[in-house]
Amino acid sequence: MSLTQLNIHAVRNLREVKLAGLGRVNVFYGANGSGKTSVLEAIHLLGMARSFRSTSARTLITHGQESCTVFGSVHAGSKGEGAAVGLGIQRQLTGEANIKIGGSPAKAVSELIEQLPLLVINADSFDLLNGPPRSRRQYLDWGVFHVEHAFLSQWQRFQRCIKQRNNLLRRDKIADVEVASWTRDLIASGTAIDRFRQAYFQQLAPCFKTIMASLVPELKNLELRYRQGWDKHQSYEEALNNSYSADCDRGYTHVGPQRADMRVTVDGYSAADTLSRGQQKLLVCGLKLAQGRLMADNGREKCVYLVDDLPSELDKLHSELVAKELEAMGAQVFITCVNRQDIESVWPNPAELAMFHVEHGSIAPVAG
Repeated sequence: MSLTQLNIHAVRNLREVKLAGLGRVNVFYGANGSGKTSVLEAIHLLGMARSFRSTSARTLITHGQESCTVFGSVHAGSKGEGAAVGLGIQRQLTGEANIKIGGSPAKAVSELIEQLPLLVINADSFDLLNGPPRSRRQYLDWGVFHVEHAFLSQWQRFQRCIKQRNNLLRRDKIADVEVASWTRDLIASGTAIDRFRQAYFQQLAPCFKTIMASLVPELKNLELRYRQGWDKHQSYEEALNNSYSADCDRGYTHVGPQRADMRVTVDGYSAADTLSRGQQKLLVCGLKLAQGRLMADNGREKCVYLVDDLPSELDKLHSELVAKELEAMGAQVFITCVNRQDIESVWPNPAELAMFHVEHGSIAPVAG
């Protein structure tokens, strides 16, 4: 996918920004607090209907405004040669979101996500290593969603089933027949989710190791491990049956895909506990790069990368290696830095960089 036009209204300090003719690699540079990250945040809002910095629309919207709006024109193909689709998102102070695709209202956020696949590399990405399991499940499910069409319906079905089952488990008197009915559907959807995740992970793990061999060749015994959320020697049905008494005592379902996790280890030890901050950032980059490569390998449109402050915590050599991987992938990139030379000095082909100077919420294109 390629975002060729971007209009931003009232997103933080970006009161009114219009950008046309966006390139494949777009660099936004300027002082801290100038609004660089807000540009990436606006694109994320356009593709995900939410910010990656805050869950509250109130902090996202420019002070004194009732809403914020982002419009973008998306083309299929990295060079923008495909048909254009207009995407629009408006968020109100109340949190309400109005989404339009091609001028028509969208029924669900998933429709927007499908139109503009986004991958973010920023400070919050470290949650993939040292954050809660939920962060890693979201990472995994993002990839599954974009390569497996049936995943979303099964995931939604599972959420409905586990909510109803947990409501029943919290009652003083439980009707076993009623619990059994929801459990049957839970087993079907949970098993399907795990099957989709397992299939995706079997592609992801070797792709990740290949990329990491280029980024950090000194990490020889690097492994990506997936835990499904119950004893791997049991089917999900067996696991639920064996845990039924414990579920009744606790009042919730404590085995299943909702407990799945994924870990990166080095020599058998957690990467989050043993590696330096710079090495951890390279692992995070490797995980996100692997997802982008898999999308392309599965015949899907290339995703768009939002990279906030790439040089932070990386030396020049490793910044060059990450830039080289992004360049080789051919995906569209939006990247921020303080000084334009920070990216120009590490990008394989500096001539292709579209430069934008950001100052006090204003953005101006800069000739090369």
